[in-house]
Amino acid sequence: MRALAIVDGEHYPDVVREALAQLPYEFVGVMLIGGTEKLRDGEPDYGVPVVEEPGDAEIVVDLSDEPVLTPELRLALAARFLALGLPYVGADFRFDPPTFHPYDVPSIAVIGTGKRIGKTAVAGHIARLLARDRSVVIVAMGRGGPAEPELVSSPPSIEELVALSRSGRHAASDHLEAAALAGVPAVGCRRAGGGMAGAPFASNVLEGARLAVSLDPDVVVFDGSGAAIPPIATTARVLIAHDLSGLNAYRALISNVVLRMGEDFSLRLRPTEPLAGRVAVFTTGAAPVDHLDADVVHVSRNLARRDLLREELARVEADTYLVELKAAAIDVVAEHALSRGARVVLADNEVVAPGFDERVLALLATEVPA
Repeated sequence: MRALAIVDGEHYPDVVREALAQLPYEFVGVMLIGGTEKLRDGEPDYGVPVVEEPGDAEIVVDLSDEPVLTPELRLALAARFLALGLPYVGADFRFDPPTFHPYDVPSIAVIGTGKRIGKTAVAGHIARLLARDRSVVIVAMGRGGPAEPELVSSPPSIEELVALSRSGRHAASDHLEAAALAGVPAVGCRRAGGGMAGAPFASNVLEGARLAVSLDPDVVVFDGSGAAIPPIATTARVLIAHDLSGLNAYRALISNVVLRMGEDFSLRLRPTEPLAGRVAVFTTGAAPVDHLDADVVHVSRNLARRDLLREELARVEADTYLVELKAAAIDVVAEHALSRGARVVLADNEVVAPGFDERVLALLATEVPA
């Protein structure tokens, strides 16, 4: 296997030459990344060319070490080569680029550097934008998704979500949120585990992607899960980032658009129905509520904390419960509200991002299917 070696000037060249001869690779070059202590004047002789790019290498072998390569710099190098599709290996580690399966339908994946940073809201925003003149399907993967890919072709009602919850299902999965709020068909998938570069350990997303194709859409929007990336070779990717250190740099390198919460976009709670009477608001994050045209008597940020949430609910008296469709929205908040004869209204997270729509439209073919 043809390989590129990462070397530094803290090693004598003859030590590196001997290591290159012993390792089971055909080295086509070395990349000298720093350090001069053990280098004499002139270009060091490593027995292979000193290069700046990997060329036709099939793998990158790291023969460097501290102090030239700190852990942070090593991960930055790994991100660079993973984005080129090259494995990056060292004495006691190996990073392989995630596998992305070919996909013939125009598609956009919304991925992230973590949980609860706005991926599903952005995916829904993109779906609604494209659905103005295209047929769109969302494929969402999550840690609470269904065992078999599930198509939700119309928005579920609160009553249907409650019934789903009572049957033992997670009634706030991302595909249910997408179907309820984005107004397009949604396919739900599950995944377990996530590697440092974003590969899920196990998932049924490929099967979900095939189910989406069977609907003959013009565009498929994939909604990532946490920092895990849908294993599909989409036409484009949008990264929602809060941190670009480590292998998050890889996520940025394989994305066409990078958005940072608070810098490039914000979220604004939008009730899906008019609010009436005393209103209690339940969210997972810090979305502002002062814009709501309502008599807000309680605001909870503990939708993902069932213990704290139940303590709060015991003290809440409201006529309308406005809730994000996440975490304990159905099995705790909706059940509590309905037991008291109160209304439950779902809250969408409206994406406020000047210029973002134009960037999204530019990612796909400008010609709209007839």
